[in-house]
Amino acid sequence: MNVVFDFGAVLFDWQPAELVRQHFPDHAPHTQAANALAANIFRHADWHAFDQGLLDQQEVIKRTVGRLALPEAQVVELVSHIGERLTPIPETLAVLQGLRVLRDAKTLLRGVPFQLYYLSNMPSPYARVLAQRHEFLQWFDGGIYSGDVKLIKPDPAIFDMLGKRHALPAHRTVFIDDLPANVDAARAFGWSAIRFQNAAQLVRALADLGVVIPAA
Repeated sequence: MNVVFDFGAVLFDWQPAELVRQHFPDHAPHTQAANALAANIFRHADWHAFDQGLLDQQEVIKRTVGRLALPEAQVVELVSHIGERLTPIPETLAVLQGLRVLRDAKTLLRGVPFQLYYLSNMPSPYARVLAQRHEFLQWFDGGIYSGDVKLIKPDPAIFDMLGKRHALPAHRTVFIDDLPANVDAARAFGWSAIRFQNAAQLVRALADLGVVIPAA
């Protein structure tokens, strides 16, 4: 069985509205305004292009400043340090640790070995920061960051790339992501998929697939 993790809001904490509130208090004085500004920054085509490696960091900063009339220094501060602000979610990290135990014990599930992969929409600069800061990322057997391959979820091509790169049979692969569009894309590609809500729900969903996390 191959288990494939998304990173943002699954393995790493991702709260864009809170980031916006901290960096632009005058533009996001309340929750509704913070949510709206976060959407205008992080759900815009410019940010998606940054995720996909089609825009570099300087260009996405320039476009965001011009489009939203935000103070340049504050946009630079926000965009430049997101990699450092991505901190592991302890409960999900514990699930990953349990899966690592299964993998390292050479556990067979349905007669095949257990392996761990990641598939994350992540700009390359942030991916490099994560690699430097978090040794547990070495637990994975492989994976893909969107910014490195110029493809982005939910495009089927990025699922196909991971599958071919690591010879993942679709019927033996389960994907974990918080966004419905990405979960739906994985299922359409032939993978099993779990929409992540929290670590306890993830443990139950994996158990339903026959993956029982060992007790710590």
